Amino acid sequence: MTDFAPLQALGPLAPVDDVRTRALAAYLDHYRLAPLLTDAIGLYAGFVDADDYRLWAQVWSPERPRGTAFVVHGYFDHLGLYRHLLERLLQQGWRVVLWDLPGHGLSSGARATIDDFEEYGACLQALQRHLASRDLAPGPWVGIGQSTGAAILATDALGRGTTAPWEALVLLAPLVRPWGWPQSSWLHRLASPFIDSIPRRYQPNSNDADFAAFLRDRDPLQPDRLTLTWVTAMRRWMAHMLALPASELPVLILQGEQDLTVDWTWNLEVLTRKFPRAEVHRHPEARHHLVNETEVIRETLFRELDTFLEGFAAVPAHRHHPSVTP
Repeated sequence: MTDFAPLQALGPLAPVDDVRTRALAAYLDHYRLAPLLTDAIGLYAGFVDADDYRLWAQVWSPERPRGTAFVVHGYFDHLGLYRHLLERLLQQGWRVVLWDLPGHGLSSGARATIDDFEEYGACLQALQRHLASRDLAPGPWVGIGQSTGAAILATDALGRGTTAPWEALVLLAPLVRPWGWPQSSWLHRLASPFIDSIPRRYQPNSNDADFAAFLRDRDPLQPDRLTLTWVTAMRRWMAHMLALPASELPVLILQGEQDLTVDWTWNLEVLTRKFPRAEVHRHPEARHHLVNETEVIRETLFRELDTFLEGFAAVPAHRHHPSVTP
């Protein structure tokens, strides 16, 4: 199994004029990101300090970006799994910011857990402030989140209201509550005083069998336990999110109807109330991990993404990047 521990010595976010270390080259090759690094595409890679965490981040950019897309991955994920989405956004002219959540991938923090979901939002805002201060995030800003990443973005937008820096959000199989939550919620209440984690079960979350096998057998950055601390934090976040006021922000929601990870019918009812301008597109065959579905399904979903993002163009120079005041 590939060991990416040497990447911890890479240092702060900086330009990658060439592949600076053997470890970085191995990382880009393993996750099939290396072919995207061409003469026309620039890359920054390294770590950004955010509150108590050290976040692994990458900024990919075409020569004249039309804006910046912030991609936020899901629970158990990391940015290395988002090659297909990254490639599509670059083709459409977006600068793309990817980062590992605390406790995920190469970022610091106890594995696959968090004390409070607010820490995720604080890290996102710290990353935005860092990039804006270095002029690395031209506007407009769009947020694209998968599952828990969608939950983080939705809460950020709803919580900041009219001061939110987003032009639009794209929510992929968004989390509000998990599949089977009414039953599992009681199990969580009963078990949490006695155990702190349970073994992870690798159930196929995509119709792409190769992707499912890669997660299970060939990805060294996959956590192998579900922590009940994270579930407790999710429970508190859910109540907080449901209490937030609605937003008129343009939102695209993409959802698979074979998703057995989130309670998607209930979630869509909640999110369309929170975002009354939301466009919802459901795919009858897609499962949960939409950015790693089979090519046929993925292409259908990405065409919806392309159409939605066409309406957002680069802003005038005096609005080079949005305000990032918390």
